[in-house]
Amino acid sequence: MSSTVNLSLVAPLTGMLLSIEESSDPVFAGRLIGDGIVINPTDNVVLAPCDGVVSQLHDAKHAVAIKSDTGVEILIHVGIDTVMLRGEGFNANVNINDKVTIGQQLMTFDPELIKAKGASIQTAIMITTGETGLMANAGTEVIAGKNVVFTIGGEPQKVMSTESKYSHHDSVTLTEDLVLKNPLGLHARPSATLIKIVKSFSSQVQILNKDNGKECSANSLTALMGLATVLGSKLQITVTGPDAKEAMAAIIEGFNSGLGEAVADELPAEDEVFADEPPLLGPVAGSDGRLPGVKAAPGMAIGKLFHLVHELPDYPEEGVGVSDEMGQLDYGISQANKSLQQLVSKMEQEHVGGHAEVFVAHQQLLEDPAIRDRARSLIEAGKSAMWAWHRSFLAEADEMRKLDNPMLAARASDVEDVGLRVLRILMGMDDAGAQLPDNTILCLEDITPSEVVTLDRQKVIGIVTLHGGATSHAAILAGSLGLPYLVNVPASVRDYNNGTDVVLNTNRGYMLVNPTPEEIERTVNRQKRAAAELEAALKVADQPAITLDGHRVEVAANIANQEDAEKAVKLGAEAVGLLRSEFLYMERATEPSLAEQVNAYKGILGAMGKDRPVIIRTLDVGGDKPLGYLPLPWEENPFLGERGVRIGINRPAVLRKQIRAILQAASAGHARIMFPMISSLDEFRAVKRLVQDEQEKAGVTVEVGIMIEVPSAALLADHFAKEVDFFSVGTNDLTQYTLAVDRGHPKLAARVDGLHPAVLRLIDMTVQAADREGKWTGVCGGLASDLNAVPILVGLGVQELSISVPAIPVVKARVRGLNYSECQSLAREALTLDSVEDVRRLMA
Repeated sequence: MSSTVNLSLVAPLTGMLLSIEESSDPVFAGRLIGDGIVINPTDNVVLAPCDGVVSQLHDAKHAVAIKSDTGVEILIHVGIDTVMLRGEGFNANVNINDKVTIGQQLMTFDPELIKAKGASIQTAIMITTGETGLMANAGTEVIAGKNVVFTIGGEPQKVMSTESKYSHHDSVTLTEDLVLKNPLGLHARPSATLIKIVKSFSSQVQILNKDNGKECSANSLTALMGLATVLGSKLQITVTGPDAKEAMAAIIEGFNSGLGEAVADELPAEDEVFADEPPLLGPVAGSDGRLPGVKAAPGMAIGKLFHLVHELPDYPEEGVGVSDEMGQLDYGISQANKSLQQLVSKMEQEHVGGHAEVFVAHQQLLEDPAIRDRARSLIEAGKSAMWAWHRSFLAEADEMRKLDNPMLAARASDVEDVGLRVLRILMGMDDAGAQLPDNTILCLEDITPSEVVTLDRQKVIGIVTLHGGATSHAAILAGSLGLPYLVNVPASVRDYNNGTDVVLNTNRGYMLVNPTPEEIERTVNRQKRAAAELEAALKVADQPAITLDGHRVEVAANIANQEDAEKAVKLGAEAVGLLRSEFLYMERATEPSLAEQVNAYKGILGAMGKDRPVIIRTLDVGGDKPLGYLPLPWEENPFLGERGVRIGINRPAVLRKQIRAILQAASAGHARIMFPMISSLDEFRAVKRLVQDEQEKAGVTVEVGIMIEVPSAALLADHFAKEVDFFSVGTNDLTQYTLAVDRGHPKLAARVDGLHPAVLRLIDMTVQAADREGKWTGVCGGLASDLNAVPILVGLGVQELSISVPAIPVVKARVRGLNYSECQSLAREALTLDSVEDVRRLMA
């Protein structure tokens, strides 16, 4: 049989066009993969050279294959040896099985990063299905998506059937198992070498990856790459044909020699492989029944473990009719919209309406035509409403995760949340919360914001998840609702049955499994003591925090809006030590206007009154707090990049507008300005000059201070103290930067403790420097809310403790029960210790 193929490929990249023989890779230049062309790119956006379907996408994101509507498969391989980067510097914009049109963006890459890693960005475009063609003039500049660079057509392609190669009575089938030695699995180069070996024999060759069950013919490059092999993959080779014995010997020899790559002579013996030993430091999963995790919302609870597994029932792929299926989909979306409105009302009744914007956003997602239109197209193609909607919202979430805009990418979970809400309605699934037992400590893979709000809190008293973030929407909501929440617990939690007794202590970062009666009693006593202390503290919340020997400490609030300010005043706050001004900038499409900012600051300053100072921290975004309308370049480590005050330094117009707004609002109360993430004197002097310019124009003067959250600032505190009006120690960042541990890291976060002697020494250095210049020092990080840390902070000479609003009465009560002289002695001793464990024992 024969077929005629006609296909024209446009340039997937802009750059210099070269023949395939000019490729720097001998495998490509020798056409071992197939005929094609090479481009030396001058841009970094890869476009589809024709209409088709994404047939393969390598895990390293450097290679993508398109199967055209004519059946021709085209491999675009960006760079030479870029597989070694393991995806670093590449961003795919498509998934396997996605339909693409000519000129559609497939991927982007970072040329400078790739070159810095020693790899080439020369890109090969090759036909992997055997067709040959004609290229445009080599040595010319081509424009992506416009110029035709390769044409296939005219000559029929002969396809030889299996019967024409050999007769069945001559056929032999052989099977061999082997372990893959290639360090990066079967990527393009070893796959091409294997195909060359296979094509030199008449026999057919099948390869099975026994680790994942994927199987393919060994004559297709993209199929071999699709086996998803890695070093050590167990493969089964099946050869069928008259020369099977010779072919198998050549194939085994090829694998043993590395298929053109350097490989180890043999894999390590099992007894030489690194054993799965527990870590040398820190809590061990299951050690003394303790499962470690990261605190997402504070609290303690005693209850029964209950595993909630989100499993969707089977549903039909094919629909019963377009009108019926569209009717179901419209009903599901309408009911989901109603349930979201009920959620918003429920939150307002429970006084957490300030967090309802996430569900308002979910309603907006339901109105977005992108998911609905995609589902409609699938329904019109004969699919069921459930199948079409499920595929559509998952595809939309995947696309959002690939966006360069980090805020939008982070909202992919919201798309999945609202998508599952509609899908459950279509499936008629009941709320699982009604089936939960009393005193449930709920265990899930992860939890969405809407699931947190809809939990029956008469039954659920705590949450643990295997995944999730300590600063996620779900974490914030759990904290607002008083639900202790622990994230990143080890998978071994699944080993414990439903109904297992547990003690959840998120403040200490663990869940205790099968506690003894004595351990339960201790926890109950702690809870009773905490409740009694809170009740007593609330009665005297308006009284100042003065130690037994007459030393006063100002207790201030960390707030984000006027509602927080009003609550803080009621609970006895004497100031605002940290106003997170980014609340004005987050979750919106445009930068807030000057008038908006002025009105917001006036409202907060007015709520606090003239006698309660308000420290307004300038915009602190970047890293974990991106803004959609303030695009930042991709950074390998955004927490060490353009963040905090560096945003204002690099975009002074944004900072100037904020300073101007603060000064215009200052007359409403007692305003102070504080800059985050200051690491050097020149940074502070630059932003202070801007403030002074604006103060002169406004005729208003306010105090200006800095946060001490970078070790360099603490080490230079004696110099800073001569130029600032105050210091405020941000212990969260200061601790993670000092200890070089991300406080959200699933394995290491338990080691982030502000009572580490190194952190205490930096705080002490800061306080002493301020004292010498007659300035004051506050602490606005999480350590200030730690009742065990309060005596040390007071003893170090910290004059202000700025804490979360609910903690104000308890911290004030804690200070009133202290003796300042004893605290000073305690602090001096803590500074001599060499471990955080010793400091904690000192406080026990």
